[in-house]
Amino acid sequence: MSFQHPEYQYLNLLKDILNHGSDKPLFFTPEVLAEYKKKGEEPPFIRSVFGQMMKFDLSKSFPLLTTKKIFTRGIIHELLWFLSGSSNIKYLVDNDVHIWDEWAWKRYHKLALAGAHPDLTQDEFIARLKAEPTDSEFVKNWGDLITVYGRMWRRWPASDGREIDQLGWVIEGLKNKPYRKSYVVSAWNPDFIYQMASKGNANEVPPFCHTTFQFAVVNNKLRCGMFQRSGDLFLGVPFNIASYSLLTLMVAQVTGIEPGEFIHFFGDVHIYSNHFDAVKEQLSRDPKPWPNISINPKIKNIDDFKFEDFKLENYNPHPAIKAPIANIGGF
Repeated sequence: MSFQHPEYQYLNLLKDILNHGSDKPLFFTPEVLAEYKKKGEEPPFIRSVFGQMMKFDLSKSFPLLTTKKIFTRGIIHELLWFLSGSSNIKYLVDNDVHIWDEWAWKRYHKLALAGAHPDLTQDEFIARLKAEPTDSEFVKNWGDLITVYGRMWRRWPASDGREIDQLGWVIEGLKNKPYRKSYVVSAWNPDFIYQMASKGNANEVPPFCHTTFQFAVVNNKLRCGMFQRSGDLFLGVPFNIASYSLLTLMVAQVTGIEPGEFIHFFGDVHIYSNHFDAVKEQLSRDPKPWPNISINPKIKNIDDFKFEDFKLENYNPHPAIKAPIANIGGF
């Protein structure tokens, strides 16, 4: 049997959606539609399929795409931020990772337009977040996204006022009773989701895309399965693959279980129409050998990891491919 590079799972899904996907409209706020009209551009749509899966063997290599360069530093810092349980982007801003900047600024900007406070550009807003101390009122009020992954993973708000550490419970369970089937972490909190829906979610944090993940021990190896209800295949999914693979390696280390597979399940997985040309460029490239990632073996507690504990080895990808982020809202 001939070997096929595991990256072809991703590339073949790109190709399948591009050639056979179903086109769907997107929801845009009136303000965003006005921006497209002003520029003389048509707003993008998505081309999607429903119900797909990819598998990656973490015992052999680290699944970081090579057909374009991936922002690995951002993946590691974002995952550490999730694991901290924080919902405030101050940590990311301080470490020059700007994945979530827009969502914090939008909330500030929306209230500024209503006269609540002086307006700032997004760059001015982020510069102020970076300059002010973590305990300042500005950072506490405007850097906090509230309904994000880290809070749900580590501080799920229970109805009786408690905060539930889902991931901590899972890790302790894996250490003591590894073969149970209940090691699930969910970010899909209906209370927050329905609040977003009632507000139209025009300028708030988007509803969670990767909603649930589960750990299982199979043949003495740790597997992680993650369900993603909505996947931006060109921009977002490469991040998600690497992030959950790294999380699996970290949980394997702190539980003393050998790492196995990361299994990625999709609901709606799609390509934005303004990414079509970038996708075609990526599909013209051949994958290169995947890298490895080494993790400081001294770390035995999930809360003790720091950025310096990770070292990416032998990563020689094709150049990055730039593509616009669609400015959308809603569900």
